[in-house]
Amino acid sequence: MQPVSYVRAADVNEAVGTVAADPGGAFLAGGTTEVDLLRLGVTRPDLLVDVNDLPLTELEDRPDGSLRIGAMARMSDVARAPSVLARYPGMSEALLLGASEQLRNMASMGGNLCQRVRCAYFRDGVSDCNKRAPGSGCAAMDGANRGHAILGTSSKCIATHPSDVAVALVALDAVVHTVGPSGTRSIAIDDFYLLPGNTPEREHPLEHGELITAIDVPPLDLQSLYLKFRDRESYEFALVSVFAAMRVADGNVADVRLALGGVGTKPWRARRAEARLAGAPATVESFAAAAEEELRDAEPRQFNGFKVEFAKRAIVRGLTQVMGRT
Repeated sequence: MQPVSYVRAADVNEAVGTVAADPGGAFLAGGTTEVDLLRLGVTRPDLLVDVNDLPLTELEDRPDGSLRIGAMARMSDVARAPSVLARYPGMSEALLLGASEQLRNMASMGGNLCQRVRCAYFRDGVSDCNKRAPGSGCAAMDGANRGHAILGTSSKCIATHPSDVAVALVALDAVVHTVGPSGTRSIAIDDFYLLPGNTPEREHPLEHGELITAIDVPPLDLQSLYLKFRDRESYEFALVSVFAAMRVADGNVADVRLALGGVGTKPWRARRAEARLAGAPATVESFAAAAEEELRDAEPRQFNGFKVEFAKRAIVRGLTQVMGRT
């Protein structure tokens, strides 16, 4: 194991400057992903800058009705916050279903958004993997790909993005705020996640040393929920998940937000389904037609073809159940 230097940053500018000055530097928040990858030898930073002391743990109701979440707020604290439970129940459910209690108590919101894929070929350190070693190939293409993506794939990568709360945040049109060597900026969360294309090693538009400081969640006047389907209930990543929010007026869909997890190379905003549902009757038949539209261009591999039908049924169930909540 290679030696790693460690420093604890006292403020944001210090943290950004220290990592930016070292090409092998990386931020350390809750560590629930970074430490795992370090132990596996998948990532090899020579410097870890601990950001746990930074004043980025706020959970603030803003005057415009939005919610600001500090990047260092812990998943458990956000999931159980009264304002989140009351206004964004689907996001709370995504957080609670996202990890075990011990991990949620450690994991930060910013770190969760930046976690790496759970593809076994990426994590074993030796298999062909374009994310880990660009140009080496993708062993998952013809390998054990049961858990891999069917949407947003490329010839270079089919790994799914693992975050649950990111699925909710994509549906909610959240905005990620950062501080980096070039200053501050705000990134729409759907733009924060990049499709693999020909550069699967680049998962975010962040420059080296750029740190997430906060996440803004716009107001939501829709009822919402998050459903997660997995091999075991105790603790596992999603085979398919769905965030659904909807308002029905006079029997028709007046507004809807829909996003999928476990099936895309990024948290997948189901925009085709949303467009199909706009103004449509709020019926199982409409929900099924929208699901069919969303999965029309799915590209399954040998062992994950079941996800196509699974995702369609998850969409129908999510929309049906959220309609019951309203």
